[in-house]
Amino acid sequence: MHDHAAAPAETAPETPASGKGRRAALFGAMFLMATSAVGPGFITQTTVFTAQLGAAFAFAILISILVDIAVQLNVWRVIGVSGLRAQDLGNKVLPGVGYVLAALVALGGLVFNVGNIGGTALGLDALAGIDVKIGGALSALIAVGVFLSRRAGAAVDRIVVVLGVVMILLMLYVAFVSKPPVGEALRQSVLPDTVDFLTITTLIGGTVGGYITYSGAHRLIDAGLTGQENVSKISRGSVTGILVTGVMRVILFLAVLGVVAGGVALTGANPAAEAFQAAAGTVGLRLFGVVLWAAAITSVIGASYTSVSFLATLSPWLGRHRSGVTVAFILVSTVVYLTLGKAPATLLVLAGALNGLILPVGLGILLWVVLVRRDLLGGYRYPRSLTCLGLLAWGLTVYLGWNSLSGIAALWN
Repeated sequence: MHDHAAAPAETAPETPASGKGRRAALFGAMFLMATSAVGPGFITQTTVFTAQLGAAFAFAILISILVDIAVQLNVWRVIGVSGLRAQDLGNKVLPGVGYVLAALVALGGLVFNVGNIGGTALGLDALAGIDVKIGGALSALIAVGVFLSRRAGAAVDRIVVVLGVVMILLMLYVAFVSKPPVGEALRQSVLPDTVDFLTITTLIGGTVGGYITYSGAHRLIDAGLTGQENVSKISRGSVTGILVTGVMRVILFLAVLGVVAGGVALTGANPAAEAFQAAAGTVGLRLFGVVLWAAAITSVIGASYTSVSFLATLSPWLGRHRSGVTVAFILVSTVVYLTLGKAPATLLVLAGALNGLILPVGLGILLWVVLVRRDLLGGYRYPRSLTCLGLLAWGLTVYLGWNSLSGIAALWN
């Protein structure tokens, strides 16, 4: 049973009447997931790993994409077929678990949102020399405007798709001018000189960790694209969303690889900006500003939308005032950024560690639904191959979660 009564008019199930409307909602869900994953941390992380591993980083990217697909296929399928958000499924599996999951997602989303606001500020600074506090506040107002629009769901769909395409095109240009050794990268994607397992697990956590795992699937529920009749669309959307993220990472990897292979050492505080500037001069630096701003603003939208989607069904009041709560979520993140200038380092580490716990807990709940609580899927026959893939991916997320617990313990001590 869908908990639709709690959602406000603009984010209630839109149930697009036309095929075009359904396609727009599906594209929006795919790009919301993809652009949520591609934030300031994604850009820095990809640049640093490329500088460290060179062409061998291609193997880590390939493996992480395959694992991400296994995770997202299961997450989107269970949530989409059941028509219930992850926290509601959690509470049906074991009362109270959904509340814990919602609290973890919202806390992690809020802390990372401070970093995302900071990313928008740095992007506008690189693009036009705008003061970082003014740039952060201005970007936050743009995000607030998206959620205050009369059809917030459609506005979210439109902006994440447009900015996602802009990022891909701009990074493609920089990759083209940096002239990377594509043949070497292709070879090392299957026959790497070095295999760094820690890098692979870091990429997986960064692409399907925390709120990112559920962003696209929850958007499908709000758009009314649920139930067994939409299984093929749900599956296609989940894989395409990961592939869009993968394409963005591959293009950024190639852009940086061209610079590194050319002998440039990225040793400054902002290696990604250095790489873009080394590839295309001042124009490259300006393009970096656009890419960073687009990555950060879409991550602000994704983190806010998804975090509040976890809170909205936990209380009728929160559900009725969902747009207002989302705006408040953005404003709190902005105030913290303007006061401190960045997310506190300790909080970022803690939020990252909590994100590592969200993945095994959330995926475990969904697999429990598949294995034990099939009644929640309305009689749908879940593919055995997908269950096996999900269990293998869950085993890896448990490993990631254990590493996260170690991180929390180290922080606590």
